[in-house]
Amino acid sequence: MMAKRKMSLNELSERVGITLANLSILKNGKAKAVRLSTLDAICRALDCTPGDILEYREDENSE
Repeated sequence: MMAKRKMSLNELSERVGITLANLSILKNGKAKAVRLSTLDAICRALDCTPGDILEYREDENSE
């Protein structure tokens, strides 16, 4: 979505109000969780819905 909106990670970080490091962790799929308020802010900044930016992945440690 960032590419579609021609928005850099720096710009999104500023608009959402979270650090570049934390946004990078979210973007790279390394986060264990995301606050709903953060998800809402990201969706507002990118003019999208959560389904546009989230995907379900099986936990590597689950059976």
